[in-house]
Amino acid sequence: MLKKKIVIAITGASGSIYADLLIKKLALIKDQWEEVAVVFSENAKTVWKTELGNEDYQHISFPVFEKNDFNAPFASGSGQYDTMIIVPCSMGTLGRIANGVSGDLITRAADVVLKERRKLICVARETPYNLIHIKNMESITLAGGIICPATPSFYSNPQSVEEVVSTVVDRVIDLAGMHVKTYRWGSSPSS
Repeated sequence: MLKKKIVIAITGASGSIYADLLIKKLALIKDQWEEVAVVFSENAKTVWKTELGNEDYQHISFPVFEKNDFNAPFASGSGQYDTMIIVPCSMGTLGRIANGVSGDLITRAADVVLKERRKLICVARETPYNLIHIKNMESITLAGGIICPATPSFYSNPQSVEEVVSTVVDRVIDLAGMHVKTYRWGSSPSS
């Protein structure tokens, strides 16, 4: 199996727990990726502190790039990052990507991933959606991106908030082409 080069973008949408859990799970499956890089939007750290009550984003074990660092390796197709996960993905970020506005490293990297026909996974976090959100999701889907809303499932009978969040994070890991031990449809919830 080819190892992945992944960029994780964390925006200021509610749902920092999704990013936190994804980072922790990727650290556990390090045999499945070659590189992981992280970039935060302007508001992402504030939302993280508000929602998670900590500043653990300062201690991420992966390289963290500034939002305006266009020298980051994933700002160009030649960096050969094959997967970008935006988690959580705000509707503002989604709209800028859908309309080709590359004003920061997150939107530039998403533009690069789409133009190179690589994998863009947007973990959209908003409710309800308005028609503009839906049309932007359609544009990204038509361009080859994947919209994976932060909509948990409950058929695994999750018993904690982290288990509920895992139903989305594990799906994102699957979509990125990696494998994590998780509940699979048809198995018993305890397996």
